[in-house]
Amino acid sequence: MIYGFTQTFPESERFGLVSQMRRAAVSVPSNIAEGSARQTKKESVQFYTIARGSLSELDTQLELCRDLGLLPESRFVEVAEVLETVGALLNGLIRHKKEQP
Repeated sequence: MIYGFTQTFPESERFGLVSQMRRAAVSVPSNIAEGSARQTKKESVQFYTIARGSLSELDTQLELCRDLGLLPESRFVEVAEVLETVGALLNGLIRHKKEQP
């Protein structure tokens, strides 16, 4: 989703918001994958928490895009709902991992 709608952004944002948003979007699943490959619960939770931080960055950047008029409200709502769902799933994963013996 992020790659798709940032393609429509002006060239002047190519190395600004576009780059930051795409990196944050890639960081979320990358850190989840790295966390799942770790040996200890503490390490896994650390990477899942980093993924949650990247998701928060993406949420903030999304709001900036809306405020700057780069993203219509309808598209903002659509993407924000997905981010909220991913955040809830990630919080559940972190909670589950912390509760494991």
